[in-house]
Amino acid sequence: MFHVSRRDFFRTTLAGAGALTAAPTLLRGAPAKASFSGTDIVPLGKTGIEVTRLAQGTGYNGTNHSSAHTRQGKAAFERLLKHSLERGIRFIDMADLYGSHTFVKDVVKSLPRDKYVLLSKIWPRPAEWTTPSGGATKEVDRFRQELDVDQIEVCLIHCMTDDQWPTQYERVRDELSQLQDKNVIRAKGVSCHDLGALKAAAVHPWVDVIFARVNYRCGKEYHCDGTVEEVETVLRTARRNGKAVVGMKIFGGGRLVEPEEKDASLKYVLANDLVDAMTIGMLNPEEVDDTLQRIAAV
Repeated sequence: MFHVSRRDFFRTTLAGAGALTAAPTLLRGAPAKASFSGTDIVPLGKTGIEVTRLAQGTGYNGTNHSSAHTRQGKAAFERLLKHSLERGIRFIDMADLYGSHTFVKDVVKSLPRDKYVLLSKIWPRPAEWTTPSGGATKEVDRFRQELDVDQIEVCLIHCMTDDQWPTQYERVRDELSQLQDKNVIRAKGVSCHDLGALKAAAVHPWVDVIFARVNYRCGKEYHCDGTVEEVETVLRTARRNGKAVVGMKIFGGGRLVEPEEKDASLKYVLANDLVDAMTIGMLNPEEVDDTLQRIAAV
């Protein structure tokens, strides 16, 4: 079911003198398998940003400027995020859709700014809860005010559903580029909910960061945009092109609930080098601890 990651392949396979030159450690014998921790500090593609391998998501069942996280109330949200930060998670995944900015603000306001990385997303389509500006400057300025920060490290266009998004949201892209030039944001990109949108993101020169739905089952039933093979192929293309990939729906949007299913999905995603990092919408401290333990056991 699982592929062997490229890292493990090149560590354990000799392919003539060229391989010996490229990987001299092979002469000392095969090392132990790669190990992972949710609190590993990893580079986010070529952005120059370093994040923890695991992000604390804040948008499970997000809709209408709220999510299961924010609907728990301020006290439960703060208890959760404080616990994640105390356990070493330094990557916080937000969105305007989730209404989570102000909830996050009160937790991180006492922390040194270099101790956490913020990612948020712009909802570009009119909805009953929002009237988009058509660009990005107005939205990002509001996000920064809601979070009480000068800079948001990563800002994405949220929920792209077809391959025409680069043209359809050209003004959003242009304004995000301007904000990046001013160092208001450090990286830009898209979150994808469609295979065509994901394929476009994998090759588009504007994209720095992609949020992609991936798990070991894939398919619509498990909240992915294609089969395992289709999604994997696009993610490998994206990473070859220098895009940072953050995996989402690792547990199938709540469909993969059995322990063996969670373990299989984490193993598939991590051991095959499909993502730089991943976001999981853990809802309470117990789920945080459980997820960190499962990642460490991969």
